[in-house]
Formats: sequence, C-alpha cells, structure tokens
Amino acid sequence: MFFVASKIFWIFASPINLLLFAALAGALLSRGRFARPAQAVATAAVLLLIVAATPPLGLLLIAPLEDRFPQLPADAAPPDGIIVLGGAVNGGISEARGQTVLDEGERVTEAVLLAKRYPKARVIFTGGSGSLFTEVSTEAPQARKLMSELGVDPARITLEEGSRNTEENAKFTAELIRPEPSQRFIVVTSAYHMPRSMGLFEKAGFTAIPYPVAYRTPGMGRGLSWDFDPARNLRTFELAMREWIGLAVYWATGRIDHPFPGPKHGVA
Repeated sequence: MFFVASKIFWIFASPINLLLFAALAGALLSRGRFARPAQAVATAAVLLLIVAATPPLGLLLIAPLEDRFPQLPADAAPPDGIIVLGGAVNGGISEARGQTVLDEGERVTEAVLLAKRYPKARVIFTGGSGSLFTEVSTEAPQARKLMSELGVDPARITLEEGSRNTEENAKFTAELIRPEPSQRFIVVTSAYHMPRSMGLFEKAGFTAIPYPVAYRTPGMGRGLSWDFDPARNLRTFELAMREWIGLAVYWATGRIDHPFPGPKHGVA
C-alpha cells in the first residue's frame, strides 16, 4: 500500500510537475476573473523552473546528501557480503536491445570492483520492478549478466527480485539472507541515495557499511562543478528534492529512526 501511495503521491508532489501544473493553470486562467493572480502564479512557476534549470540550486541541494557518508577506507576489513541496490540497469531496454543499457551503472561497476577486492564476499543484487503497472523485474537478471561478464563468478551472486522501493530492498534482502549481528555488509548505491538507504538497512537489522557511488558533486571544500545543461540541472534538482522529501516521509512514518541518517562511528 505504501508503495502505491508513494508513486501516486510523487506524481502530484514532484516539484517539477507542480511547477509545470502551476504554469499551465496560470496560463489557462490568465484571461478570466482571476487574471492577475493567475498571471502571477504562472510567472512565479516559470521563474522557479528557470532557477531549477540553472546551476547551482540542484547541486546545493544534493551536495549534503552526497557528503553525508565518507568513502570506504582502503584498509577496511573484508565484509561478509556486498549489497547492490537496483536502479543501475534499464532492464527493459537492455532486454529489447540485446545489450546492457545503464542508468546509474556505477552501482554495478563499482560492486564488481568490490567483489574482486573481496573475493570471499557474497554479492546480493536487490531490485524488482519499480513500476505501478509492471510486476516482472528485468533489471536483476541483466545486472547479474553484466557482473558475470565483468568477471564475477555467477555462483557468488544472489538476486532479490521482489522489492519495489528502497524500504523493500532492505526488508526483503534481510528476509533472504538473515544477517547475523556479527556480519558486515557493504551497501552500494548512489551517493545522494545513501542516507535513506543506510537508515533503512540499519532498521532492517544490518550492520551496514556505506559505499556511495555515482557522485554529482566534487565534495566538500572543492566548490561546485557547474553544468549549464538545463535538462541535467532539472534532473539533479528533482533527485535532491525527492530524497529530502523521502527522508522526511520515511522518518515521519517510522521507517527510519533518524531524520537524516549519518555515520555513527568509523566504517572500517
């Protein structure tokens, strides 16, 4: 129920969608009895879209998320497993085109490097279909195929294909592998998505080690890498807003224990 509600909620709560709806509504009502307020709403919506489409708003919003957890030290102790969150491979297009098409492919490629670095760790890919209308996951098999082709023994790879969102990633993976308190698992996901993911995996009973990937900012003290591509800037703004809203909702509903999960101690 929460999955369906969250999907429907985001259709209407997405900042970009809200601004587009506001601009359209303002334009349609700009010649009626509410012409002046409608024109003001439309103008404000368009201006906000322009601001979101130009740096650095999206980068300023996403940077604290990406900087929340440090990178894994080179001398970190070997983990018992490596958990890779879905969202890395466009399974449907990959299947249709006969080759791997990546979305945030660093989740898989970095996991392959970790698997080679820690040859005794099992690899778990968690991700089913995140669509309201499609139940069959095509991403997980494509991810296993890619990892195998990049040198990971298929016998080491376990697929969890039933989860539809990050909460289910954590819950279903815990049900699948039943982690023990002494076991440590590296969690691989995009850096902006790491705070919410860590909160959920810790809530599910994992001793989780963050491994953020797919950065969009260079890091604290290094400024912002400005990009004047409007589509990319809107995407960064939308991703950041989605995560901040997601953190608030997950905390308010008790799905995570802290409003902004962060490192409690060293990760080594």
